[in-house]
Amino acid sequence: MEGFQFVDIILLAMVAGFLILRLRSTLGRRTGHEQGQDNYRRDNVVELSPRANPDSETVVVGDIDPAYIGTLFEEGLTQITLSDPNFSVEDFLGGAGKAFEMIVIAYAEHDTDTLKPLLSDEVYSNFAAAVQDREDREERMETELIVIKPIKLESVSVDGRTAKIAARFESEQVNIIKDADGQIVDGDPEHIESVTDIWTFERNLANSDPNWLLIATRSVD
Repeated sequence: MEGFQFVDIILLAMVAGFLILRLRSTLGRRTGHEQGQDNYRRDNVVELSPRANPDSETVVVGDIDPAYIGTLFEEGLTQITLSDPNFSVEDFLGGAGKAFEMIVIAYAEHDTDTLKPLLSDEVYSNFAAAVQDREDREERMETELIVIKPIKLESVSVDGRTAKIAARFESEQVNIIKDADGQIVDGDPEHIESVTDIWTFERNLANSDPNWLLIATRSVD
C-alpha cells in the first residue's frame, strides 16, 4: 500500500512540473493583444510640429478658408493662422465692416474718443487734424451710410510678427457739410455717392490682443 502512495506522489510531482513549464512559456510570450496596446500608446503621442500624411508629401499646416487656397492671399493667411488658430477671414471681414461704420460715423461727428483706439497714431493724427479744421471753421459734417457692399480682401502680408490686411470697402453714402447757421456749404442731401476705399489693418501676431488697427486709408476713383 505504501508503495502505491509513493508512486502517486511521483506522478503528481511530474504533472506539477509540466504545468509550471507551460505556465512560464505562456507568460514569457508576447501576444497579439499586447502588441495592440503598444500601438495604441504610440498613436496617442501628440506631435507638435507639422507632419506629413504618410500617403502624401503635403505638410499639414494651419487651416484657412478653402476659397483662398491657390490665391495670392493663401501664403499670408496661412502664416496668420499658424500664429493664431482662432483667426478666420469671415470674422476679420465682419469686424472690419463694423470698424468701417464706426470710424466713418465718428469722423463725421467729431468723436475722437471713439476714433483713437481704432486707429494707428499716424492715422489718428490725420483724422484729428481734419476734425479740428472743421471745428475751426465752425462746420459740421453729416454722413449717412446707405449701403455697405460685401467687403473683399485686397492684400495679405506678414513681415516678421507683423500682419497686414488690406480690405476693399464699396459703399453708398450721403455726405454734406453745414456751417454754423446750419446751411449746407458742401454736398447734396439728395445725392447718393458711390465710394470705394482701401483700408489697411495691422496686428502684432506676438501680442495676445486680437484687435487690428487701421494704419492706412486711400480712396479709389
